[in-house]
Amino acid sequence: MKPRILLVMLCLITAGASWNAFAGDGHDHGDEDTAPVGGNGPRRLPDGSVFLPKPAQRQIGVRTLVTEAGELPRTVALAGKVVMDPNAGGKVQAAVAGRLEAGPRGLPGIGQTVKKGEVLAYVVPSAGQIERSNQMAQLAELRAAKVLAEKRVARLKELADTIPRKEIEAAESELASLAARATAVGAGLSNRDALMAPVAGVIASSNAVAGQVVDARELVFEIVDPKRLRVEALAYDADTAVDVAGASVAVGEQRVKLDFLGAARSLREQALPLAFGAAGDSLARFAVGQPVEVFVQTRSTLQGVSVPAGSVLKNPANQTIVWVKTAPERFEPRTVTTAPLDGANVAVTSGLAAGERVATNAATLINQIR
Repeated sequence: MKPRILLVMLCLITAGASWNAFAGDGHDHGDEDTAPVGGNGPRRLPDGSVFLPKPAQRQIGVRTLVTEAGELPRTVALAGKVVMDPNAGGKVQAAVAGRLEAGPRGLPGIGQTVKKGEVLAYVVPSAGQIERSNQMAQLAELRAAKVLAEKRVARLKELADTIPRKEIEAAESELASLAARATAVGAGLSNRDALMAPVAGVIASSNAVAGQVVDARELVFEIVDPKRLRVEALAYDADTAVDVAGASVAVGEQRVKLDFLGAARSLREQALPLAFGAAGDSLARFAVGQPVEVFVQTRSTLQGVSVPAGSVLKNPANQTIVWVKTAPERFEPRTVTTAPLDGANVAVTSGLAAGERVATNAATLINQIR
């Protein structure tokens, strides 16, 4: 009997212990002390690096680039804007005040291609009532005098055998003068000033509406050749103008090379304007007046590593970093110092060694992994 009694007492003690393991309402902590499972998903490691499995790398399109150290041109970033080529663009202005009328093809719109010498619109000169009345009265007098001169010439020709030849020639000359004066005054009353395209290109801006009244010298149309635009940058250091080895602007991820045309010899807004040009369709996607950042390469050099501009990011501490691939599935943030290069690439002057693999594509996605 004793073993059976001991067994029953042991069961009761065990059951009591299990009942005491449950806390009351509001005091149950659940699985608070359970350790989290890391898994195989992308995550930020305690040392700041990122674990990124191969399937995730393929999914977000990670690409890396092996860096190479070398002598890079020292570059200065200047603020600039796109301007028209004075030999391939022009402005159409009204020479006289008047009312606009459509040309043979109607009023051109922005983006429309025009040819050199094409009539774009007409300006009907506007004159006051008194001035117009005086011109009409003068025209009537000239026409009446012309009729009298014609009759006089006819009579003199009938008497050609009895009068000197010089009188007939004087009458004919007077008749021709009256006819020319009447034609000129009549043209002034009904003539229209034709606005013609000074160059071939496309309409960049249009301020014309049928029936619009314009003043003299008012800009009506602006024409540019998209393939012959220029870029003007402002240099606040005069030494930059004499040390230009090359220049470029960035268009997305592409780099457009510019040709240095020359520097001005007078300051504008306390800066020296520099003119650059590009050949072909390089600047066709830009618009006149569009602000751009011009990267001017000088003849001096610096030691550094060239990386794509998309690889340079900011960490939560606002430090400039790049992501270096240290293992097949691990990326490490590297704090670097940079300098401008050509817009599409950046020169890393410290913090990165040659031969390291830097993340290029999807570097921003790697930077967002937590």
